[in-house]
Amino acid sequence: MELLSMEFLTALFTIVVIDLVLAGDNAILIGLAARNLPKHQQKKVILIGSLGAVLIRSIATIAVVWLLKIPGLLLAGGVMLVWISYKLLIDEDEHSDVKASNSFWAAVRTIIVADALMGIDNVLAVAGASHGSTLLVIIGLLISVPVVMWGSTIILKWIERFPVIIIIGAAILAWTASKMIVGEPFLKDFFTNEFVKYGFELLVVAAVVSAGLLKKRKMKETYDFEKEKIS
Repeated sequence: MELLSMEFLTALFTIVVIDLVLAGDNAILIGLAARNLPKHQQKKVILIGSLGAVLIRSIATIAVVWLLKIPGLLLAGGVMLVWISYKLLIDEDEHSDVKASNSFWAAVRTIIVADALMGIDNVLAVAGASHGSTLLVIIGLLISVPVVMWGSTIILKWIERFPVIIIIGAAILAWTASKMIVGEPFLKDFFTNEFVKYGFELLVVAAVVSAGLLKKRKMKETYDFEKEKIS
């Protein structure tokens, strides 16, 4: 992939957007882990915990980039990412087991371990969007990590204020997933026709966004109905 080519820049943009959209998880888990500590310790915990989490996530992403070259895993990763993009839309809570810590290093450990466990979606998405390029992963991290570490709370507020950001993020994740699937070597014969290839990618994006929004609307209707019954 040639540096500064349109394909390279598109992939880099995709990686940065994925990191920023999924930064809300990072903000929530940091807040939960550090909220019981004194104010003067919270900034240090956030810095050390975030750096440790970023290091582990970087190693994991580069490892997944290599693993996705194994036949069949690109397809499996793409299918998993379709599900992840759907879950992003229906807004399932993944933070119920992240507990506040009363000691400095316990809070740091909580941030690193929780991020490693909950960051699987980010790792898989970035690895898929990188098209096998370690350089893309590194540049994407260098751009987005500082923003995520110091601006995750702001990003979270933007997402709450403008829900369309989540829809755009889910669509980008679904598009990344579809590109992983069509990029699977043993499926290349099915996607030699560009109309079929791009049609499939568009279909996956449309299906994920439509299914997610429909599910979310049904969940809201059920919640409103139950609330009305109680009142």
